[in-house]
Amino acid sequence: MDLSQSLRGRSVLITGASSGFGAHFAGLTARAGARIAIAARRIGELEAMTADLTAAGASDVLAVRMDVSDAASIEAGFAAIDDRFGGLDILVNNAGIGVQAPAIDQPVDSYDQVMAVNLRGPWLAAQAAARRWRAAKRGGVILNIASITGLRAMNGLAAYSVSKAALIHMTESLAMEWARFGIRVNALAPGYFETPINADHFQTEAGKALIQRMPMRRLGRYEDLDGPFLLLVSDASRYMTGSVVTVDGGHTIASL
Repeated sequence: MDLSQSLRGRSVLITGASSGFGAHFAGLTARAGARIAIAARRIGELEAMTADLTAAGASDVLAVRMDVSDAASIEAGFAAIDDRFGGLDILVNNAGIGVQAPAIDQPVDSYDQVMAVNLRGPWLAAQAAARRWRAAKRGGVILNIASITGLRAMNGLAAYSVSKAALIHMTESLAMEWARFGIRVNALAPGYFETPINADHFQTEAGKALIQRMPMRRLGRYEDLDGPFLLLVSDASRYMTGSVVTVDGGHTIASL
């Protein structure tokens, strides 16, 4: 099945779209022909992306200022999408933050912020989308960007890992409750990927040793997510809900 134009005519909201996975997903959905709402806290970075996304193939691009830890900000963003696109077809809950700290020392406000962005935000955005779809008597698609740390604990990332484990369980719970409304909810769980933030670490002896213990002996590249992402947001996965798809080069099956 060719997924290259699988989102033509669909409207997609991507949170945390200004950088990293979110920016990559925005480009991917643009090339698949979607109308895209790109959301993040800093509107300037998003506005700079709109011309490139249109040139890549997006039929329309809307930059939305949205703080997913703020319920009012989420609702305002959805209202702007309703006005521009007439509704939403696909929600990608990508916004997230990670704080590396020993659990015994991590301040409560740091823990709360991780939970607000990584868990409460996707919950509120999913509710906003699902309530609209239920009222319109139409289905929709939600894709939560989780992490393999939600499946396997990792040292120094307790709060982040807890938030992603809860996001995975939320994915399964909402999938079960909302299937009767025609709403599918799935999760994508990436492993270690090459990013500007971690590049230096993976040049160290410890970083190189970690890579050598991975079955595929390399870090992920953003394009490794393209197929799984398009599968989960398109009709190609029309009989999938409550699924968690790992893209990690075998990391979670290895004895790390």
